[in-house]
Amino acid sequence: MNDTAGSLRESVRSALSWRARIVLLMFIAAAVTVVWFTNQFLTERYTVATKNRAEVRQALYAGNLLSELQRNSIVPLLLARDPVLIGALNSADHSRSSQRLISVKDEIGAASLMMLDAGGRVVASTDRQNLGSVHRQQPYYIAALRSNDTVFNAFRGDNGVMQFNYSRRIEAGGELIGVIVVEVDLRKFEQTWSTISDAVIVTDSEGQIILSTEPKWRGLTEAEALKLRSAPSAIERAIRATADWAALPTEAFYRGSALMRLENRIPFRGWRMVTFTTYSSVRERVNGVLALEIMFFAILLAGAFYLSSRRALARSIFFQKESAELRQLNEALQREIAEREKAEKNLEVAEQTIAQSSKLAALGEMSASVSHELNQPLAAMRTYLAGAKLLLQRRRPEEALSSFSRVDDLIDRMTAITRQLKSFARKEGDALEAVDARTCISSALSMMEPQLNNRKVRITRSLPDEPVMIMADRIRLEQVLINLLRNALDATKETDEPAIDILLTVGQIATITVRDNGPGIEDLDSLFEPFYTTKAPGDGVGLGLAISSGIVKDLGGRLYARNGRAGGAVFEVRLPLIDDDVRAAE
Repeated sequence: MNDTAGSLRESVRSALSWRARIVLLMFIAAAVTVVWFTNQFLTERYTVATKNRAEVRQALYAGNLLSELQRNSIVPLLLARDPVLIGALNSADHSRSSQRLISVKDEIGAASLMMLDAGGRVVASTDRQNLGSVHRQQPYYIAALRSNDTVFNAFRGDNGVMQFNYSRRIEAGGELIGVIVVEVDLRKFEQTWSTISDAVIVTDSEGQIILSTEPKWRGLTEAEALKLRSAPSAIERAIRATADWAALPTEAFYRGSALMRLENRIPFRGWRMVTFTTYSSVRERVNGVLALEIMFFAILLAGAFYLSSRRALARSIFFQKESAELRQLNEALQREIAEREKAEKNLEVAEQTIAQSSKLAALGEMSASVSHELNQPLAAMRTYLAGAKLLLQRRRPEEALSSFSRVDDLIDRMTAITRQLKSFARKEGDALEAVDARTCISSALSMMEPQLNNRKVRITRSLPDEPVMIMADRIRLEQVLINLLRNALDATKETDEPAIDILLTVGQIATITVRDNGPGIEDLDSLFEPFYTTKAPGDGVGLGLAISSGIVKDLGGRLYARNGRAGGAVFEVRLPLIDDDVRAAE
């Protein structure tokens, strides 16, 4: 009987031992399978990812290069029509031409600008060392004389460095009076590319290298450039290894020295870009992941053995800890409920206090804004009434009637302002209509005419010939422009030769730019906040720009402020143009 029971126990133990062995073998087989599939998947994925990143970088390189060329190609056409430069060439007075080119250079970011007269002599340049030099034999001068359009030139300078520029002839009355040359700075891209692990070259339509991260390669073909290195170079080995990379074994790409050659066409004069990219250490990355997986399976196996022996004790400790944590959470929840009830009572009291303060603040802002916005029409009325009085004393009643008519318009304007000062009181839209932005600018200048004449400010106005139609409230838009003109007038009080530029440009949106040559803006972050002002007490309350910003937002646009590169403050009013359907309805 005892022998039978003993044999039964031995058979049970043997069955359990075989089950454990089978489970262990299945676990090991599953681990090997997972590691094998992980190796295949990550190897392929990291290899493709390396190539994709190289292609994306190459596309970005080519896009940035093309964008820089296109951006600078427009400049010669604009400068060839610049009345300041044309007038300087006609009058042979170039005292301010170089300064004009310097200001344009700062705005567009070109390498340099030059203006040559009809004989090829440099009469204006952003680099004053070039003034007076003769460039009659230079390719860009000759190419500009032979064409009526903007001409791109790429040539090797006297110092052996590749130079890129655009040139265009300047005409007046059908006669050649000069040539404008804009140098394009493409060397900065070489410096940017040098910070990446890629080797980059750009070739022209003839296959010669014009840009390269390796200076010795410029002016050579790709084959000649690769021969400069001691054979066999790493790049040549990589090109041979990757000539038919799809047919080679996978390990050929994981030795760390292999490179990938990618070629892309730049849609500009037959240029092409070639990049040599090193394959990252794919095997090291894959092996790192595999090591983590193997470690995970080992820890999992050890944990299974540990849990099987300590299961009962772990469950007892777990239940004890869970009970203690539940008691702590319950106590913390009771305290949090009490704190929330107390916070809600405090919040109700704070909301009542804030509501009362908001009413008082709104009342103060409205009274200050009414005083600020009516100050400008009252000042203009005073000027017109004084002029009318003088005209009546001189027995010129017809001209006096014109001044009275302007006073009547100002009274209407004051009435409209009192109706429309809602920037801080409410935000709903007002009745808008299709207006010509040029008319609003002219009306604002007419309103500011007495102050501008008293100060003898030079006004430069640049408006398109065609109407610029926008949906806006004409009086509110004029109110914004008058505020900007008045701020510009105040900013140039200490300037010897005050000047204000007003430009209206049209693209996808309409942009009205008001620029002065004053000291600029010190605190751009607080500029549009209510009651912020840099004026002396009594000269302003700091609501003009805040109200103007609110008006422009109500019209669907934005008001921006910045400091000009040549000094002074620049304000831009950007408003959406009328859609074609709305324009047809109008």
